[in-house]
Amino acid sequence: MKVLSIGNSFSQDAQRYLHQLAEQEGVDLLAVNLYIGACSLDIHDKNLKFGDPAYSLEINGESTGKFISIPNALCLDEWDVITLQQASHYSANFETYTPYLEEIAAHIKKVCPSAKLFIHETWGYENGSEKLQNAGFSSYKEMQIAVLKAYEKAVKVIDADGVIPSGRVMLCASEMGIKKIHRDTFHAALGVGRYVLALTWYKALTGKDITNNRFDNFDEPISESEREIAIHAVKSAFQTF
Repeated sequence: MKVLSIGNSFSQDAQRYLHQLAEQEGVDLLAVNLYIGACSLDIHDKNLKFGDPAYSLEINGESTGKFISIPNALCLDEWDVITLQQASHYSANFETYTPYLEEIAAHIKKVCPSAKLFIHETWGYENGSEKLQNAGFSSYKEMQIAVLKAYEKAVKVIDADGVIPSGRVMLCASEMGIKKIHRDTFHAALGVGRYVLALTWYKALTGKDITNNRFDNFDEPISESEREIAIHAVKSAFQTF
């Protein structure tokens, strides 16, 4: 499976362990991320139209040190899945998605007609954080609910082939007892946060069971109880998805 993400640091978090985790599970999964920090859909749309090689090219969770444009990345391989997302600071406001999301999706469908188009559902900010307050929300859950409503509209407006429910799984893991799912109040924790995301992406993309996953090559150690919560959170979220 070959996956391309047109994203930012949130897709970077999500892809950090994805290839390695899939490989351990016996699945050949190429994970490619186009990275610009905090990049929003309007900027992606502009970069697509002008062919700006502004994206750091990341392959299987590692930076290549190279830069690439969206048009060139779309032609880089025969993609099975291409993911799109909004920048986290705009994610709760659907008005910031359009018309950029539709324009990007239309171009992808034209250039890569065999690729499935997935929406990557991002997550909210940590309770009590300044970023949460600046976004106008009183709690992580309140923000996440608003984010989910916006992404539900995004899925419909481009008739997406699938959704990667990272946002709802991250919230679920937090509510189940993972004390620090964020590392800086908004990005995923380097260990358990990114592990939750890798499990979510693996499950969404392959449909395979993650019950007995033992991946352990983390940038930051996680406890066995955190592993159990992460797996349980993913399974629980997909049961209600």
